[in-house]
Amino acid sequence: MVMIRANGLGLHVQRLRPPHRRPEATVVFVHGAFIDSLASYYFTLGPRFAEAGFDAVMYDLRGHGRSERPPSGYTLEHFTADLDALLDELGIAHPVHLVGNSFGGTVALDFVVHRPERVATVTVVESGPASRAWSHTMTNALRHAGDMGDDEALVWFTEQYGTLSSTRTGDARHDAHIRRLGRAAARLVRATTIAEDMPTGRVLTDEQLGGVRCPVLLVNGQEGLVAAESARLRSLLPHCRVAVVPGQKHSVLVEASDAVGRLALDWVREHAAAAPEPSGPGPVR
Repeated sequence: MVMIRANGLGLHVQRLRPPHRRPEATVVFVHGAFIDSLASYYFTLGPRFAEAGFDAVMYDLRGHGRSERPPSGYTLEHFTADLDALLDELGIAHPVHLVGNSFGGTVALDFVVHRPERVATVTVVESGPASRAWSHTMTNALRHAGDMGDDEALVWFTEQYGTLSSTRTGDARHDAHIRRLGRAAARLVRATTIAEDMPTGRVLTDEQLGGVRCPVLLVNGQEGLVAAESARLRSLLPHCRVAVVPGQKHSVLVEASDAVGRLALDWVREHAAAAPEPSGPGPVR
């Protein structure tokens, strides 16, 4: 485990690189909020990208996984500033390929708007940008989360995850996994102001999104949450492609990782040749 001090707090980082050759480019993976951590990449896309010749950087968002958990400071601006500072601390000066799942995709899109010189491509999995509609949805979803008791919050987050998953309940291991995620999310909400902070961050305008010049891939589950938003994004982003994974819901990254991995890897490979060669420090593991 490696802790990197960035933007005033410790972030847990895992970095996988090809064992016998210089990496073609750097890919930074940003996970979702509440029920997620870098593990969703470490056991899926991270090794796939490293084996394919890329420098795969995964990190736990503030408050998640093994990263530090400050009591407050969970607006979108905080998460974007963390990513910017982390790249500085890792000595990564060249443009990176961003892969963001769920809220991680929201962070990735905010990052490319505000730090476009640091991004080569973006892959967004079941996500969209922070907008007024997004903020309204988040406000309603999290309105009472901070007031819940531990047991009530566990039940609520467990039920939320169940509606986003294509895997049927009834499997003991799957159900136990969902309960673990629910407990982690409940602890985060009880210990911090994330439920109050997250909906209050900045939003992106259509004009800002229309100014994104790097290629953007949108990967959606066929039965996911973002079909309408993806159609809107496709009309706004100058260089955008949409891929749909059949039979999947919001949790497509972990439940159809092979399909998502192929799409993301092909996308990065397609555009990596145009990016500058990576440089900087050796592998962090």
